[in-house]
Amino acid sequence: MKFLDEAKVFIRSGDGGNGCVAFRREKFIEYGGPSGGNGGRGGDVVVEVADGLNTLIDYRYQQHFKAAKGTDGMGSDRHGANAKDIVLKVPLGTQIFDEDKTLIHDFDKVGEKFVLAKGGNGGFGNAHFKTSTNRAPRNANPGLPGEERWIWLRLKLIADAGLVGLPNAGKSTFLSVVSAAKPKIADYPFTTLHPQLGVVRIDGREFVLADIPGLIEGAHEGAGLGDRFLGHVERCRVLLHLVDATCEHAGKAYKTVRAELEAYADTLADKIEIVALNKIDAVSPEELKEQKARLKRASKKTPLLMSGVSGEGVQEALRELSKLIGEAPVSAKAKKAAEHEPEAEAWTPLPR
Repeated sequence: MKFLDEAKVFIRSGDGGNGCVAFRREKFIEYGGPSGGNGGRGGDVVVEVADGLNTLIDYRYQQHFKAAKGTDGMGSDRHGANAKDIVLKVPLGTQIFDEDKTLIHDFDKVGEKFVLAKGGNGGFGNAHFKTSTNRAPRNANPGLPGEERWIWLRLKLIADAGLVGLPNAGKSTFLSVVSAAKPKIADYPFTTLHPQLGVVRIDGREFVLADIPGLIEGAHEGAGLGDRFLGHVERCRVLLHLVDATCEHAGKAYKTVRAELEAYADTLADKIEIVALNKIDAVSPEELKEQKARLKRASKKTPLLMSGVSGEGVQEALRELSKLIGEAPVSAKAKKAAEHEPEAEAWTPLPR
């Protein structure tokens, strides 16, 4: 299945059904009163987090979603039926933005639902307007129109740890070695075009590791693959920053990626980070010593030494990740559970 993490869709809730003007007409009843029923409510547009989804690919082939109209009221005091809601299923970690990119809602729990557009209220039939002074009202309300809007769906993968680094730093190789994931691996930059997820098991514990496509200088401004995948890093609790030992200068490579993370969002710069010098099997001991010193000066941390190909240092890196994940905050987003929208006032239509 192709990975798709962004989609633009059009939604429209259903119109309310019209109220009915009718009078009771039966044998031997000379003056039957008003009997027009109310219209039904239009269908809502609801977004729900579904377990098992990991992409927005469904919204590439269908971009328009319209709920049904409520049934019109009928005579004999028959009210119209409410229309069914239309439900958009999205993966965990999806965010909804307005057309101007204003955040509407952020999903972080499986089964969570959000009403994106409410259906129009049904109109009152003439039986509703009967009073002691108006025994035969001949007016009814039309149903209210539904809401419509364009929205953006954007997926941010939820992972415990994220792999970051320049293109060709060995992130995909590392993920394939430590998990059952099968990312594309090749000896050229930007082999990974979409984020990949893998489940890692170490010392009886499990955590989810995400391979984020490589960043280059200017990524936050659109260079390379741009900042499209930087959002996925926001969901990760810990970062494993891989630096290629065969690159020209390990310290400069580290600073390039860090600058892009900081330019995108302050929250990324503050995340817990493990620095590792990768591909140590491909350099001489003298060159390794020099690259390690450069990386230590740039990151102000003692880097781990490892090789995804030979497996050297991999277990140590995983144990360090597992340990820090247990200490890291569960979520960067602190949701106020007590926050609830005020209940809407009952709608009262005005008579014609």
